[in-house]
Amino acid sequence: MAHSIKVSYPACHGCVNCIKSCPTEAIRVIDGTITIIRDLCVDCGECLRACERKALGLDDDDWDLIKAHGTVQAIPDPTFFAQFGHFWYPDDAKAALINSGIDLVVEDLEDAFDLSAYATARIIESLTQDQLPVISTYCPSIIRLIQLQFPELLTRLLPIENTLDIAADIWRRRTKSYAPLTLFAPCPAKITLVRDPVGREPSSIQHTVSLRKVVHTLMASGVKIASSEPKDHVGWHFVSWGMRGGESRHVNQFAKEELTVLAVSGLRNTMDLLQQIELGLLRGVDFVECRICDLGCFGGVAVPESRFLSSVRNRRRRMNWNITPERLEALESMYASSKLWRTREAIPSKQRLPLSDDLTEAMNRLKQMKSIFAELPHIDCGACGRPSCKAMAEDIVREQGEITDCVFKLREGIASLANQILSLADVQPHTLKKRR
Repeated sequence: MAHSIKVSYPACHGCVNCIKSCPTEAIRVIDGTITIIRDLCVDCGECLRACERKALGLDDDDWDLIKAHGTVQAIPDPTFFAQFGHFWYPDDAKAALINSGIDLVVEDLEDAFDLSAYATARIIESLTQDQLPVISTYCPSIIRLIQLQFPELLTRLLPIENTLDIAADIWRRRTKSYAPLTLFAPCPAKITLVRDPVGREPSSIQHTVSLRKVVHTLMASGVKIASSEPKDHVGWHFVSWGMRGGESRHVNQFAKEELTVLAVSGLRNTMDLLQQIELGLLRGVDFVECRICDLGCFGGVAVPESRFLSSVRNRRRRMNWNITPERLEALESMYASSKLWRTREAIPSKQRLPLSDDLTEAMNRLKQMKSIFAELPHIDCGACGRPSCKAMAEDIVREQGEITDCVFKLREGIASLANQILSLADVQPHTLKKRR
């Protein structure tokens, strides 16, 4: 499993703030050096938020190198259009950027997001109450989190590919072009979406650049921004997906009867909700929209603008949610071509790192791990460079640590050694001992 977070080792001072923020315990800080366990990382970006010294960053592609090859065929994340001091309408953005060597794929984005919302509504209507709620697959971090932490919920994931990949497929079908596509990504999860997609292999997108890098470059180059006057526009519903609840509203526009939807954002809120679904406590809900970032994708770590301002700009945009009969007919035709939107591969669960490939050895190590864990203080202080005492016990069993890595066990050992030294100090040679 790939991930898109890189480490600047000189900047790391071993503060261990990052390990406490990781929801999957994928980070270790040993000997003052950060290590990310790739198979456990879900690219949520929480460690980047926690690192005050900027020792962690995004591992995206070289934007200057991409531009050097001529006009960039770009797929902008919906969050892109609210980063310029006001809401930048997709058609205005496309016209403004063409002279900068950037050709935005916006028409195909509209088709892809409409198709995804339409397919979601049709799938929900075909399921029984026992099979509901279903969970959105738009946020790649949510999928990877479910694979690792909530594998029982994999059957509730919608069998729909990520909408950005659908847009790329529609563009290639329309243009018959094999030119490389570049995604403007708001978070590490969508960078990994391109490098290691789930449900398909490979991605139809070739390059990824952080949204922050692109926006800063455009603003520095003096790209003229269109008038901020609001205007009516039919379509462009996909831009609402950047904020919490946007996808849910879009899906409801295609439902024959209004669906009961639930939109949640933020890491801890999402994990609490997934746990409730796993326990069967969430009844009467048809569709769950989860976003790992607070307030949705506007809260991604690679978004340059304030998530609060971006949300306000998006809400101020005039939107016509009416779906014309002609549009419905076109979507029905695209929906009939299931290869265009349905996941090509089943999404498997991801086992946490096994203690051993041999079952007997794994069971023995599990007993050993429980024994070691029982000796630890159970306060999860992080001073050992692990996120929890349980993680430390697991590392010790894997021969990737020692019990004295725990400062409390080390102190106990030092105290015991000091007592032994004091006892030895009182011992005299037997030749000097007086007879009683």
